[in-house]
Amino acid sequence: MARRPFVFLLWIFACLFLFFRASCFYLPGVAPQDFHKGDLLRVKVNKLTSIKTQLPYSYYSLPYCRPKQIFDSAENLGEVLRGDRIENSPFEFKMREPEMCTILCRIVLDAKMAKDFKEKIDDEYRVNMILDNLPLVFPIQRNDQESSIVYQHGFHVGLRGQYAGSKEERHFIYNHLTFTVKIHKDPITELSRIVGFEVKPFSVKHAYEDSWTENTRLTTCDPHAKRLVTNSETPQEIEEKNEIIFTYDVEYLESNVKWASRWDTYLLMADDQIHWFSIVNSLMIVLFLSGMVAMIMLRTLYRDISKYNQLETQEEAQEETGWKLVHGDVFRPPLKSDLLCVYVGTGVQFFGMSLVTIIFAALGFLSPSNRGGLMTAMLLLWVFMGIFAGYGSARLYRMFKGTEWKKITLKTAIMFPATIFSIFFVLNALIWGEKSSGAVPFGTMFALVFLWFCISVPLVFVGGYLGFKKPAIEDPVKTNKIPRQIPEQAWYMNPTFSVLIGGILPFGAVFIELFFILTSIWLHQFYYIFGFLFIVFLILIVTCAEITIVLCYFQLCSEDYHWWWRSYLTSGSSALYLFLYAAFYFFTKLEITKPVSGMLYFGYMLIGSYAFFVLTGTIGFYACFWFTRLIYSSVKID
Repeated sequence: MARRPFVFLLWIFACLFLFFRASCFYLPGVAPQDFHKGDLLRVKVNKLTSIKTQLPYSYYSLPYCRPKQIFDSAENLGEVLRGDRIENSPFEFKMREPEMCTILCRIVLDAKMAKDFKEKIDDEYRVNMILDNLPLVFPIQRNDQESSIVYQHGFHVGLRGQYAGSKEERHFIYNHLTFTVKIHKDPITELSRIVGFEVKPFSVKHAYEDSWTENTRLTTCDPHAKRLVTNSETPQEIEEKNEIIFTYDVEYLESNVKWASRWDTYLLMADDQIHWFSIVNSLMIVLFLSGMVAMIMLRTLYRDISKYNQLETQEEAQEETGWKLVHGDVFRPPLKSDLLCVYVGTGVQFFGMSLVTIIFAALGFLSPSNRGGLMTAMLLLWVFMGIFAGYGSARLYRMFKGTEWKKITLKTAIMFPATIFSIFFVLNALIWGEKSSGAVPFGTMFALVFLWFCISVPLVFVGGYLGFKKPAIEDPVKTNKIPRQIPEQAWYMNPTFSVLIGGILPFGAVFIELFFILTSIWLHQFYYIFGFLFIVFLILIVTCAEITIVLCYFQLCSEDYHWWWRSYLTSGSSALYLFLYAAFYFFTKLEITKPVSGMLYFGYMLIGSYAFFVLTGTIGFYACFWFTRLIYSSVKID
């Protein structure tokens, strides 16, 4: 019987290993694809995206040229939740065979087509494509730095402008694309590997002679006459009954970039100095708090413990003031101890998920080339970490002399996920109402529920059983039967004020990095500086622990022994500042105008802030729990 938990844990870790091995561990350079000259290159299309609406749409929701049959690419759980819809396209190239003025198709706009195009242009939607797993980018020269290029994901559907001498604003479509495929060629085998995929879009009103046939040659774009599209001086306007001809060019450029390094261009961060400033800023906060904790632990506490242990009589002890006086009440179970157990268990689960995800991402196992891999990893890690949630909540519940471990375990398994799922379901209904491809299908929703109830909940119960089975944690001092009266507190020791002050420093340690995370999420940029994030995460842990210990010490010195919940809320209140910062970011950095998009933003940031509250609160609680047990086990209690 004793070997069963061990065998079960081995099974869990085996499942985790197989999961990562199969779907998430992607080391750039492991699986390159070689192409001979003339090999077919198929371009895939992804969702249309906009930073103004945050609502993705399928590429073929607009009347673009279509292949004879549309196939959906296999998508993992993370891709579906991100709204990715990867499909085949009529763009087909041949390796190292340039093309000029290739005609894709011709369409005549009706009223609905024109309306759809205009709406997407007004909302600044971008078209996203993929070639050999590389996303299409649009190179932009930076004005502030010479020879510096930044890459915009995809290209805009079109643009707005006026004709010369007119003030009326018109809509124009990008209907000619000049693709640049960068390749790294092996000089011996003559095989080529794709290391870059760029585009320059143009709007051009194509013209031709006579009537349109399949073999019609354009007069505005003719490789035989060496007439190429290099500008948008005669743009293609979007209006009902207008004819639009879609064309493209393909050129190949040899590059010195090797296949294993091809993602470096996409992941290049121009703001490394800001990240280092963020690290230094956070370290200064940690050093300041560490100094305070060291002073309390090495000087004040040492002096207090020595003094308390040298008291000769009970009368002398009664004349003393300070944290020793509440030794008979400091480990008294708090109000709503069941709820505290649930939150602590959930925090353990979230901490485990965050730590493992960041470590694997920092080691390069969750590359952006594996679209959706990061989100899939987080979801599955959350599910498997349920065993630690059950264990943490049951251990604390047993210490509080609880007996109904199944009840507390069920609450741990249901409470936090149910809250998140309810908010997510409402947000998904809003997305569904907008007919966006970002709406999670019913099948995926069912898969999420299956992971929750069929894997996570049983694991939480296994952890709860193991935690409750172990002997209860014994308090270092006995608890009095009659609660001690708490004296009137100074204004600065007011619980609300103390809790709000406690959350400032943990938030201050991470808010600069938070800016980059929000930018990557809401401005559709790659975030791949997980090395920085790992350091910031460690700093967050230390900061939450230290600020909670400092304020807990001051609270106990004021003879207030209600530290259980306050220790959780002290560091957890940093989530409030995170949400306020998210609101500040919304009004200063984003251009979201649609009410539904605004609701999505604040809904998802509410979920993120709630998770951050659970994470930081649990870190603070365990730090304070360790601190109180340490100091009260160091004094002699008569």
